[in-house]
Amino acid sequence: MLRPISTGSSLTNDRTNRSFSLSLHSIFLRFKWRISFTLSLVMIETLLELLYPLFIGWAINDLLSDSFDGIYLLAGLGVTSALIGSVRRFYDTRIYAYIYQIITPEMVEQEKVRSQSVSTIAARSSLLTELVEFFENALPEVITAIIGLTGALIIISTLNLSVFLACLALLVLVALIYLTIGNLNYRLNAGYNTELEHQVEAIRQADIEQVRNHFQRLMRWNIKLSDLETGTYFMIWIGVVALFVYTPIAAISKGMVDYGLIVALLMYVFDFIEKVSALPLYVQQVIRLKEITNRISV
Repeated sequence: MLRPISTGSSLTNDRTNRSFSLSLHSIFLRFKWRISFTLSLVMIETLLELLYPLFIGWAINDLLSDSFDGIYLLAGLGVTSALIGSVRRFYDTRIYAYIYQIITPEMVEQEKVRSQSVSTIAARSSLLTELVEFFENALPEVITAIIGLTGALIIISTLNLSVFLACLALLVLVALIYLTIGNLNYRLNAGYNTELEHQVEAIRQADIEQVRNHFQRLMRWNIKLSDLETGTYFMIWIGVVALFVYTPIAAISKGMVDYGLIVALLMYVFDFIEKVSALPLYVQQVIRLKEITNRISV
């Protein structure tokens, strides 16, 4: 059961007298035990998922030897992963709903003390939702990506050193891209959020031309962000395609003859590529949330 929010005057005075600082870090520290529990489940779930390609490779080899032992292990892994994943998702929904209903009224109260406009408060309430949703939706994916990338690289290095080095090269490419465009990405998000804060005021205008101009400016910022993301996507996928092509060539040229291990290697590379391809989305979201927290905490 969710704990009711206290609305007593003493609590209100205390909140208005202290500085309200809101960030991913402060939210985590405030609700660290609840968030840590769900993140620990994410880690366990990710480690189990990391074993799938290896178990599939073993199952293939066992079947070729007329044995079902590998199939039994694979089925057990699947059931265990499903149970842990279901428990984690059941808990996530409730804990993050609880966090949102606690921090949003506090933010609204503080913005009223600062005499912010209704338009600004409404926009920042919407932006605050993104912080909570990051913990619920994006952070588990980020943890999954980090553990998955690390685990896949370790296993790939034991199967084929050349493919491992090619995977590292792709990671370096992604890092260089975001070191180059990080500041530009932040500025574009700042421009978009500043325009968004004026939305309620713009809608209130009697002159429809002013309303149209607001949404045109908002979409121009959106297009700039999309164009930057598209350029990033193109550069990363050039590296992805190169890794796609190189992997089977390297596997065969190194004389791998174990069919199960070849399948496992290809699956780990595909999994690695999937997670690397998702990294731009996570980096973009972290940059956006950094701008939001700086804006709300001003």
